[in-house]
Amino acid sequence: MARPAPWRLSPDAYPHHEAIQTRFQDLDVLGHINNVAYAALFESGRVRFNNAAGLARWPGHRWLVAQVIINYLAEGHFPQDVTIASGIGDIGTRSWQILSAAFQGGTCIASCDVVLVLSTDGGATAIPAEFRAALDKWRVRGA
Repeated sequence: MARPAPWRLSPDAYPHHEAIQTRFQDLDVLGHINNVAYAALFESGRVRFNNAAGLARWPGHRWLVAQVIINYLAEGHFPQDVTIASGIGDIGTRSWQILSAAFQGGTCIASCDVVLVLSTDGGATAIPAEFRAALDKWRVRGA
């Protein structure tokens, strides 16, 4: 697997940053943060990003996670916090990306690409213009 593009490794590329506390239980037998814990750290960062961006609630709609890709780039350690930097990547007709990177001690230790699909009770639906505009305000820089 190729490394992420160089711009993905810089916190400056992302409009939102959240410090997430690591836990002793996040460690594997080798003493570094395990792969399942990375997924949870990214999820916490994504939920906080959605709340900060005002995307958490959109009347009459919900969204579903369709894909999660995590690239493990370096070891993470307890008890240092991990900063999850996030922003919006591609925006399609019914789906969009949240691109994130985890930083610890100034080093990018992982990246995460999530595809979300907008839905109503009838299934996948087109992204309304107002929601698209809200997403567009939080674009990553460098893509």
